Amino acid sequence: MTTETPPVSLLLVDDEASLRQPLAEYLQGQGFAVTQAESAARARSLLLEQSPDLVLLDIMMPGEDGLSLCRHLVETHGVPVILLTARGEPTDRIVGLEIGADDYVTKPFEPRELVARIRSVLRRAARGNGRELATDAEDSAYAFEGWTLDPLKRRLTDPEGAVVSISTAEFRMLRAFLDHPKQVLDRDRLLDMVQGREANLFDRAVDNQISRLRRKIEVDRSDPQFIQTVRGGGYRFGATVERVRTG
Repeated sequence: MTTETPPVSLLLVDDEASLRQPLAEYLQGQGFAVTQAESAARARSLLLEQSPDLVLLDIMMPGEDGLSLCRHLVETHGVPVILLTARGEPTDRIVGLEIGADDYVTKPFEPRELVARIRSVLRRAARGNGRELATDAEDSAYAFEGWTLDPLKRRLTDPEGAVVSISTAEFRMLRAFLDHPKQVLDRDRLLDMVQGREANLFDRAVDNQISRLRRKIEVDRSDPQFIQTVRGGGYRFGATVERVRTG
C-alpha cells in the first residue's frame, strides 16, 4: 500500500484580490495547496489552525503591514517567508531580509519565477532543518564550549541547559559558522549560505544578524569569543565544534 505525499502548503497573504486569486489558482495548478488571506489579521487567525510550509507575504497592506507580520512569523512560527513587494527601494528589501525573510519578489513578477523561488527556499529550509544530513549524522548536534545546537529540532541550548530562542535567520547563520569553525567567512559567502540570492546587495543583513546572535551567545559582546570579526575579511567562529549524539 502506497502513501501519497501531501502537497506543499502555502499561505498567500495579499490584500489585492485581483492579484491574490489568480496567483493562488496558478500555484494550485503547479501542485501546491494554497490558503488565501486578505490581511495580516486573517493570516494570524489562520496560523492558529494550520502550519503552512511557506508564506508568501505582501509588504504593503492596510492595517498591520507585511514586515510586522514577517517578524512575527520568524520569531514565533519559524516558517519560511517570501516577501512580495511593489517597492523598488533596496532599503525595503534589506529590512525584510534582516528580520528573517528568506527571499523577496518585486511586483510585477513572472509566476514561473515565483515558483522557482518557492522551491529554492523550500530546499534551503530542508537543509537548514537537517533533512539532508548524512544518515550517520541525522541524530547528531553541534557542541561548542557547553552550548548545543540541535539541527533537527532547531534548538539552541546554553551551558546551563536553558533553551535560547533563535529566529530562522539566526539559526541558519549560526549553523553556517558551526559547519566551518575556525574559517574566515566573508559576507558574500555567509549570505550565499543563508540567503542564496543577490548576496552582495545585503552586507548589512549579515552584520545585523551577527549582532543579534552575539547578544544571545557571547558573554562580552565587545570582546566576542565565538563570532570574531576579522578585519578586512569577514567573520570567524573561534571555538572548537564537535558533533555529539542527541538520542
